[in-house]
Amino acid sequence: DRAKDVIKSGGEWISSIEIENIAVGHPKVDLAAVIGAAHPKWDERPVLILKLKPDQTLDKQEHLDFLQGKIAKWWMPDDVVAVADIPLGATGKIDKKTLREQMKDYRLPTSGGAQKD
Repeated sequence: DRAKDVIKSGGEWISSIEIENIAVGHPKVDLAAVIGAAHPKWDERPVLILKLKPDQTLDKQEHLDFLQGKIAKWWMPDDVVAVADIPLGATGKIDKKTLREQMKDYRLPTSGGAQKD
């Protein structure tokens, strides 16, 4: 599923793995995953999905600020979502296929609610 480790946004490629590797460096984050969410104008936009360490709460702006200057501005996730758990495969890697299935009904706040078919 390596092809989905990149997100195509407005004709440009965004590396989900690079964003994940930086995001997991935040002291509140246990696991980080980035998937593409449908966007009517840009095709897809990145969504940062976080499993936080125990007793931590999500502050979206704090996590976006943490990424600022470490990734290209147009790579910046359109949303940050906290989940109880991020699915892992048998090898311990993030199971993006299962994660995308779990998030299939998610809609970006920046997409205006429109869904591109």
